[in-house]
Amino acid sequence: MDSAFVEQVTSTRMFTGRLAVVAGAGRSGLAAARLLHKLKATVRIVDSNENLNTDILDGLDNTELMTGPFCEEQFAGADVIVASPGIPARKIVPFIGNLPERAIISELELASWFANEPKIAITGTNGKTTTTALMEHILKESGRVPFAGANYGTPLSEFIYEDRKADVLVLEVSSFQLQNCRLFRPQAAILLNIAPNHLNYHEDMDEYLQAKLKIFERQSADELAILPAEMKEQLDPSSFTKAEVKWFDGSTFEEQPNLPGFHNRLNMEAAWLALEKIGLTREEFEAGLKTFIGKPHRVQDIGSVDGVRFIDDSKGTNLDAVRAALNSFEGPVRLLLGGVFKGGDVSELLPAMQGKVAEVGLFGAGREHFEPALKGEFKISWHENLEQAARALFANSQAGDTILLSPATASFDAYSGYEARGEDFKRIMEELS
Repeated sequence: MDSAFVEQVTSTRMFTGRLAVVAGAGRSGLAAARLLHKLKATVRIVDSNENLNTDILDGLDNTELMTGPFCEEQFAGADVIVASPGIPARKIVPFIGNLPERAIISELELASWFANEPKIAITGTNGKTTTTALMEHILKESGRVPFAGANYGTPLSEFIYEDRKADVLVLEVSSFQLQNCRLFRPQAAILLNIAPNHLNYHEDMDEYLQAKLKIFERQSADELAILPAEMKEQLDPSSFTKAEVKWFDGSTFEEQPNLPGFHNRLNMEAAWLALEKIGLTREEFEAGLKTFIGKPHRVQDIGSVDGVRFIDDSKGTNLDAVRAALNSFEGPVRLLLGGVFKGGDVSELLPAMQGKVAEVGLFGAGREHFEPALKGEFKISWHENLEQAARALFANSQAGDTILLSPATASFDAYSGYEARGEDFKRIMEELS
C-alpha cells in the first residue's frame, strides 16, 4: 500500500464494489466490517469459530460470513484483507493466491486513512493503557475533546464510521496491530519499553521489537518519536524513523500517590512529551495529573485485612510487569504467580525479589516455568487455583505484609481475562475480612 493508493481510496470511492475480507469477528473486526460497508465495499467476514451466531451481521446487509479453519475459499477474490489483532499475516498468506502480501492490513491501518485529527500513539510491553488513560484524562481536564481507543477500548474504525469528532486521537497500539500497518503516521509516537511478551504469537523477540518500531516508520522530521533512555544502546533511531527524537528517563516528575512506582514516573514523562508536542502547557498537564485515578488491576491497592495489604496487579501479565510492581513496594511481599506463561527467563525476576519477597504462591498453569527458577531461593507452594493460593499466603502473613497478585501470565487457563482474575482476587480478600 502507498499514498497514491490511499488517495484513490478516499477521493474516488475505490472500495465501491471491491471485495474486502475481514479476518476475525471480534470487536475490532466487526468495526472494520462496518466501516468497509459504509465505504460501499462488498464485505466478507471469516472466522475460525464455527459456532458464531449470524446476529453479528445485524446492520451489515449483503455481508457474507464464512466460518471454520482458514482456507483458500474464504479469501478467494479479495482485493484487500483486514486482519484483526491476534491473527498474524503468516496464518493468512498461504490462502491468498496471487494477492500480494501488502494487501493484508490491520484494522488500525484501515481506519487511520480516514482520521485527519492529530494522533498520539503509544506502544510498548507495559504501561500502554495507563499512559493512554492518563493522556485522555489530562486532555479532558484542559478543555479539549480526546478520543482514546484502538487497542484500548473502542476500535478506531468504530470512531470513524460513527463520524465522531475529537480534537486529538490518543491511540494505544499493540504489536499485533502495528505489524500489518503500512502508512499509519502519528504526530507523536511513544515506545514505553520492551520486554519478552507475546512470544506465543511472534516468532521471536526481534520480530516483536520490529513490529513495535513500525509506529515510527512513516513519521516525518516535524513529528516526534519518544523513546526510553534505558534502550539508548539498543536502538539507533536513524534506522527506523525520520522524526525528531526525545528520550525519557523518569527524572521529570516526582512519584504521584495515584501513580505509584518508578515505572509510572516513566509513563508520566512520556505522556508529557507527547502532549507538549500538540500544544499543552506544563500547567495544564500538572493540573490533570493531580486528579487522575489509575486504571483498575494495575498495581491497585484494593484494601487491607488485619493489617495485610492486598495489591491487584492482575494486568501484570509478563515478567517485566512483575518487576515493576515489586519495585513499587517495600517488603515483606507475598507474591502470587500463575497462569498461561507468555515467555521470558523467570530467573531475571530474582534481583527484584531478593530481600523483598517472603513467599511465593503459585496457582493454576505455569508451575513448570516458575518453580525450577524460584524454589531454591524462596519459600514456595503450588495450589490448584488463585483462591487456595491467596488464602495460604494470608494464613502465613502478619500486619505490615503485602499480598501482591502480579501473576506474570495471561489468565485464560481459569478466567475470561485479567479483569475477571482481578475481580476474583478482590472477592477473596473481601471474604477474608
